[in-house]
Amino acid sequence: MEMVLIISRQILVMFIYMFIGYILFRRKLITLEGSRSLANLLLYVILPCAILKSFNMPRSLEKTEVLLVSFVLGLIALVLAMAVSALIFRREPLNNFGAAFSNAGFMGIPLIEAAMGTEAVFYCASMIALLNVLQWTYGQAVISGKGQGHTCRNIVKNPLLISLLAGFVIYFLQIPVPSVVSSSINSISMMNAPAAMIILGVYLAQVRFSDIFTDVKLYLVSGVRLLLIPILTVIPLSLFYHRYHDICLALVIAASAPVGANVAVYAQKLEKNYTYAVKMVCLSTIISIVTLPVLVLAAEQIWK
Repeated sequence: MEMVLIISRQILVMFIYMFIGYILFRRKLITLEGSRSLANLLLYVILPCAILKSFNMPRSLEKTEVLLVSFVLGLIALVLAMAVSALIFRREPLNNFGAAFSNAGFMGIPLIEAAMGTEAVFYCASMIALLNVLQWTYGQAVISGKGQGHTCRNIVKNPLLISLLAGFVIYFLQIPVPSVVSSSINSISMMNAPAAMIILGVYLAQVRFSDIFTDVKLYLVSGVRLLLIPILTVIPLSLFYHRYHDICLALVIAASAPVGANVAVYAQKLEKNYTYAVKMVCLSTIISIVTLPVLVLAAEQIWK
């Protein structure tokens, strides 16, 4: 129950950040182009620092086992989410993308860190990097409808994949990180939650608030993303929770996060219905304030 209270409090804090972004955009203190620049800062600097921070620790057999197990379980969770979403929204590209990919990076990392501590980011780092790669490849192919994703060259440029690989090198080779660099990485990573939610607040400010709640299809997408997929994810993780309880719990939090903000980014890039994608992100984020703590509590009760 204590973890649920921590997550609930953190979600409320994140909604305050979102409100700040909403007000800034409405008062023209931040522009749409400015929010894109902030999103680039988040993707290329802040999130990679959050991942690198989690790998800067002494190597041990136990931690190495945790790393490998979290990679496999994270991949299972992602494949399950994509399969369920494709089955339900086969002919609806934006809904398919939105339901398949959670906001595990922007929202999941700060929630996991607040609820379980900094080291717990280590448990979901692989999943978040994999999620980002799959969005750049499979996700773009789904939205475009052309069956074409990013090239291999663009995939290896993915900042989260690069930070994950760099984290592996630092961890396995035990490369010493100078204290000034480590301190900088730690400080930058703390910007994750504020920056991510301010960006979502800017997205929210671009649509009429009443319109978010009038599209029945958005509720279906939110239901699949926030309830069905997390519940189904708990099933395979239940086979491992006795030995890897913390890993499973961190992955459940990541899998229970709302629709990822990247659906709006890709919709805009590929000239699809950007406004609809924004409403999808906003509605699922609002509903998650109730569903996410409930699902974490349910998982904890099941795994007692």
